[in-house]
Amino acid sequence: MIVGIPKEQCPGEQRVALVPADGPALARSGLEVLVESHAGAAAGYPDALYEQKGIQVVGSRETLVDRADVLLQVRAAGAAPQTTEAEIAQMRTGQVLLAFLEPLWHPSLVQALAGQGVTAFSMELIPRISRAQSMDALSAMANIAGYKAVLLAMNVLPRMGPMLMTAAGTIHPARVFVVGAGVAGLQAIATAKRLGAKVEAYDVRPVVKEQVESVGARFVELPLETRDSEGEGGYARAMDEEFYRRQGELMAEVLSHSDVVITTAAIPGRPSPRILTREAVLRMPPGSVVVDLAAERGGNCELTRPDETVVEQGVTILGPTNLAATVPYHASQMYSRTITTLLRYVVQDGALRVAPDDEIIRETLVTHKGQVVHAKVRALLDG
Repeated sequence: MIVGIPKEQCPGEQRVALVPADGPALARSGLEVLVESHAGAAAGYPDALYEQKGIQVVGSRETLVDRADVLLQVRAAGAAPQTTEAEIAQMRTGQVLLAFLEPLWHPSLVQALAGQGVTAFSMELIPRISRAQSMDALSAMANIAGYKAVLLAMNVLPRMGPMLMTAAGTIHPARVFVVGAGVAGLQAIATAKRLGAKVEAYDVRPVVKEQVESVGARFVELPLETRDSEGEGGYARAMDEEFYRRQGELMAEVLSHSDVVITTAAIPGRPSPRILTREAVLRMPPGSVVVDLAAERGGNCELTRPDETVVEQGVTILGPTNLAATVPYHASQMYSRTITTLLRYVVQDGALRVAPDDEIIRETLVTHKGQVVHAKVRALLDG
């Protein structure tokens, strides 16, 4: 079986699906690996490094896709809507694709893969169970986003992060408030603490209080009914509009004394919940910064515009949508390890293993034999 690594086509995407160091492990599994020329260059992995690991470099995408039985990508289908039509047209019946596909957000583009006869596995859908942790690409990329969000905020903030006691006087630490204590939020907390900031955090799921405190933040408790706030896989459940309205009112007081706010609240397959109102943000101190990691799905902040910087009455709101791609060397390294682990799980002894009773395969397989087979994606298409 031949595995092909094409160069990413999505605008702004600098990651590569396989780093050279992971090639030998696939070879030991009986897989031949091809990589499109310059596929890893933007991430810091030139063709020569792949050749040193025994990976054949192919000059054109057309040749690579024509020869490969399996394609490993970072973004495809719904995760790369600008380029997906041309990419899908190049694929053939029976080909296997592993990538971020955004099937719950763009189910019609996944249906196009099925129409082409492609068997596709979506990296977003890795179940959050212990035996699948090494395949969890979404959490790996969220770690990077949380880290980078703090750096972006501190770069814009007209204050320093840590407390400093100098001959010129004492500088008080920046006050950072993190909304959402998932993987990205916890990494943001830890990074802000390492930079010396005073950190508070809030999550609709009260069960994460211990995790928040373990990385050095004070957990903010709001008088809200949160009994049913945790959904499948440990993600936050969507709440009603009245809940988010009341939450925003209570949170406004915390925002009023925060220099940096980082929002990370996301619900799989749904628009991001609006948590920060315009009025609440404008109560923040002059020069303060909001980094909205939910910008790609509409944002947690009413003022967010995806991939833009908004300045409103002295408050800067950043809406980055693909922060992991801005740290492509290590992001590729982490993604490569997760996707090759999944590949070696679904391909054994040179053959694709489709086992509906296996939770990992059932939850990640979205198209097979010309059909959309994932229950949630199918429901979106039928609804």
